[in-house]
Amino acid sequence: MKVIAISGYKAHELRIFGRDHPGIFYIKKAIERRLKPFVEEGLEWVVISGQIGVELWAADVVFSLQKEFPALKLAVLTPFLNQEAHWKDETKADYQRILQQADYVNSISKRPYSSPAQLRAKNEFIVANVDGILLLYDEDMSGTPKYVLEAAKKRQRRDPDFPIYFITLYDLQVLIEEDQNFY
Repeated sequence: MKVIAISGYKAHELRIFGRDHPGIFYIKKAIERRLKPFVEEGLEWVVISGQIGVELWAADVVFSLQKEFPALKLAVLTPFLNQEAHWKDETKADYQRILQQADYVNSISKRPYSSPAQLRAKNEFIVANVDGILLLYDEDMSGTPKYVLEAAKKRQRRDPDFPIYFITLYDLQVLIEEDQNFY
């Protein structure tokens, strides 16, 4: 596997409303735990669409892993131009920092938001152009990741070898418990 997409919940879907929320630490730790073996086996690119939440936190994990694995690259493929237009200034600043550090940035639709079809097109385009996907998603908690999961399952029906990896809320709980038992 050379290219993997990472997606998951938006921050507000996880009830995370600040950059210092303790849950972010565990989400990043879970992403790193799943991603590092892929990198050790030759993963070259991580692709995100730049959504607030799991995707932006995954970008920070990639930047951290690049210290040990400088060949690892990050691509940000936004669904449309100026997706950050209505975000809070603090979030925009984080987003701009990630775009500046990313190895490749482009928009799938070359115009600002006009319809949900742009989001569907983004999911389908990314899933069609990666070797696998890692989702922070739990079947018991619906949310926006279900749309990219639907696109991934559709691809998997055509290509049964297409892997869909999950980080679940249970996985996060285990990490938290491990951490609490360590101290």
